[in-house]
Amino acid sequence: MKLPSRQEIEAELKWRAEHKIESFYPETGPLRRELYVKHLECLEAGAKFNERLFMAANRVGKTESVGGYELTLHLTGNYPPWWKGRRFTRPIDSWAAGQTSKTTRDIIQLALLGPAHRFGTGLIPADALLGTTPKAGIPEAVETIYVKHISGGRSAVSLKSYDQGVESFFGTKKDFIWLDEEAEQKIYVECLTRTLSTVPGEPNGSILFTFTPLLGITDIVSEFMQAEPDSQKCIVGAQWSDAPHLSEETKAELYKSIPPYQRDVRTKGIPQLGSGAIYPVSESDIVIDDMEIPAYWPRGYGMDVGWERTAVIWGALDRDNDVAYLTGEHYRGQAEPAIHAEAIRARGIWIPGFIDPAANGRSQIDGRRLLEIYSRLGLNLQMAQNAREAGIYAVWMRLSTGRLKVFRSCRHWLDEFRIFARDEAGKIINEPKFHLMAATRYLTLSAMSGSVQMKQKDQEPHGQARAYYSSGDQSLAWMN
Repeated sequence: MKLPSRQEIEAELKWRAEHKIESFYPETGPLRRELYVKHLECLEAGAKFNERLFMAANRVGKTESVGGYELTLHLTGNYPPWWKGRRFTRPIDSWAAGQTSKTTRDIIQLALLGPAHRFGTGLIPADALLGTTPKAGIPEAVETIYVKHISGGRSAVSLKSYDQGVESFFGTKKDFIWLDEEAEQKIYVECLTRTLSTVPGEPNGSILFTFTPLLGITDIVSEFMQAEPDSQKCIVGAQWSDAPHLSEETKAELYKSIPPYQRDVRTKGIPQLGSGAIYPVSESDIVIDDMEIPAYWPRGYGMDVGWERTAVIWGALDRDNDVAYLTGEHYRGQAEPAIHAEAIRARGIWIPGFIDPAANGRSQIDGRRLLEIYSRLGLNLQMAQNAREAGIYAVWMRLSTGRLKVFRSCRHWLDEFRIFARDEAGKIINEPKFHLMAATRYLTLSAMSGSVQMKQKDQEPHGQARAYYSSGDQSLAWMN
């Protein structure tokens, strides 16, 4: 077998350096594509959502592997065979923006072009790079990058920064805007305006945010986390465990250098909570992997009803250790009671529930009492206690003492938990939106009444363990 010559080796190394993007998301190997689940989820979401947020930990590849990678594909039109995200069949006009002109140069420009003396060794292939224009006042900084599109046309990306002010984001329609780091609301709104289509029948452009939420629950983060399922907003989170390129040794070394109060945000991409957090406990202290619940543990659920959103949280108690577990959730809006009831019964018709006292009012549907409707649909319900502050305190006491754990699959519960906060006046911010927090409060307070007893019964013929309930016992006073 003939060994490659020095010239051939040098040519191969030069090609690799000038086609860096080809090394991303390989089919095989230790960094193969299938291992980057969250990254691919965000990229693929572009086919459906016009506004995306990749809210991720440090060092997981937000800038190069997601933001810069997707922008480069759109600029060149050269999508890999496995690509399921959005596609542009023509040259695009785009923006990429960072915090300051210098960080834009040092992070975004470097990712796209490579070092100043070696343009063409970044994500944009050298043979697709048509030229650049310099940025005034910033040494070695670029204003605009021109890229050859496979259709024969020319794409463009202008590099911008938030410190230029919102006025610099005025302009014409853009096909794609990548915001690397969080922007002020007014800049984001201006960018959103730039992506709105002005041509009938032509789809809107796309915005992609990539950042670690060091600023906590800002307006931008809150908007994405509380977006309705049918909106154009999509949020994807990623943590160190989602980045195969980070070795255990690297993670251990990095972890030691992070202040304790920043560990969740920097390693898991969980928004850093401010002093207004109602439950200021680390998510890592309360979230556990789902597990099988022993049949002899008592169970119940709290239920918050409404047309815009009906939410249910199921709980179980390990009596021996006095640890309560939130084990499942139902979270759905704009559906008839029969739809909700069917989903709740499927979890176990024998499980008792504690319903929002507002359900004793009139239904928006036909004027009947919702409590009556749900009872007729086969749910075993009681009116919940709704002392808000007492309920919040009861939940807090369990969380802060390690006596309340949450299954990782309770995704919507965690979304609410992360942004459950008070303003400076002590008022709960956007309180009507926190349906699962309310349901947790109902379950915690009402289970203390001991009005329902759950007991284990013999195994049923179909193989399912069944329980029954009776009144006048203290056996459900377990959430105190």
